[in-house]
Amino acid sequence: MTPILDAERLAVLVHEVRSPVAALSAIAEALDGDTDVDTRREFVRLVTLACRGIERVVADVAVASIRFERFDPVGVVEDVVAAARFRGAAVDLSLPADMPIVRGDPSRIRQALDNLITNALVHGTSGEPVSVSVTADTVVRIAVSDTGGGIDPDDLERIFEPRVRLEPATSTGTGLGLALARAIAEGHGGSLTATSTVGAGTTFTLSLPVAEP
Repeated sequence: MTPILDAERLAVLVHEVRSPVAALSAIAEALDGDTDVDTRREFVRLVTLACRGIERVVADVAVASIRFERFDPVGVVEDVVAAARFRGAAVDLSLPADMPIVRGDPSRIRQALDNLITNALVHGTSGEPVSVSVTADTVVRIAVSDTGGGIDPDDLERIFEPRVRLEPATSTGTGLGLALARAIAEGHGGSLTATSTVGAGTTFTLSLPVAEP
């Protein structure tokens, strides 16, 4: 393995463990307070998911490695939103009453969604919640929207390139989150696209094929 590849793998590893570690820290702080039994059970479940996510990233940094299984995308979305809320994020969630099963890697989809929500929180309007919604027909679409300054049309594809940051002077990110999220989506036979209105906000839509019956 070349030193360059080692550096790239390390950068991905550092980037991808930040959110689960932050979630673990937030849950640990919450457990110091008075919580009922059901809340503590939910904490334990989310802690377990965060630890498994860290273990997966450490053991298998390459996002192209996907372990396919059938799963309910609603549960994955709910888990990612819950973890973000424990970190103190304001996230509105809209889910349909019914949702088809998809075939893919729930751990990788959690990674992608966590990156999208984190990106929306960074670039959205301060104090305004990020919106997450799920719709489905022949594909499942998970949309993550912010109400920030938006993105110039000429930059809508460039933002998915590794290491690209549109606001390098003020941003503390690595420029890897959106590139990793798109790689995960495409590894599932899906897509990740962005639509934006300058001055009004941006929506990222992760699309996943519905599993065969």
